Amino acid sequence: MTRFLVDAQLPYRLALAIRQQGHDAVHTRELPNGNRTTDAEVNLISLEQERVVVTKDADFVESFLLQGAPHKLLLISTGNIQNDALLQLVLANMQELTGLFETYNYVELSREAVVAHQ
Repeated sequence: MTRFLVDAQLPYRLALAIRQQGHDAVHTRELPNGNRTTDAEVNLISLEQERVVVTKDADFVESFLLQGAPHKLLLISTGNIQNDALLQLVLANMQELTGLFETYNYVELSREAVVAHQ
């Protein structure tokens, strides 16, 4: 089971859908500071709880590469996408994504591909 932390700009339904796939998923709105949780707090929670941060925010890529935080990173690089299409895309690739996180710490999901970064 992979543990996820879904960032504020992604829908709460994404965390619910990930849970339905048998994984542990928390959305920032469920944290004490809700969707006002800072990136630094998200990174700290990710490190403490060994969670994959799911985000569209490229700032997390920079902090991951420069500071090693968050623990692991799933960057959603689809551009604007309807929530239903996003849910379908993530769920259709969930098995591959969780498999990649056994080896890689940074994975990117676009409409066309799943890319594991070294």
